[in-house]
Amino acid sequence: MAGPQKKRVGIRRKKRVCSFCAESSEVLSYKDVAKLRKYVSERGKILPRRINGNCAKHQRVLTIAVKRARHLALMPYTVE
Repeated sequence: MAGPQKKRVGIRRKKRVCSFCAESSEVLSYKDVAKLRKYVSERGKILPRRINGNCAKHQRVLTIAVKRARHLALMPYTVE
C-alpha cells in the first residue's frame, strides 16, 4: 500500500438560478435581439447551460429564439 487514501474534496459552488425562472413575467422572443446577445458569445455561438445558468426548458426556448433571429437576419450566424 502506498500510504493513506486521500478524499477529493470538491469546491461547493452556489447553484445558479435560471434568469427566466426567477422573473416569471419575462418572455423570451426572437425579436428582442439585445436580450439574446447576452446568451451568445462574441464569436456568434450560443453559450451552453453550464455557463449562462439557464434551466433545460429555457435553454431550449433560447436556442430556438436565437436560431429564428439568425434566420430572419436579425442576428449574424458568425462574426468575421
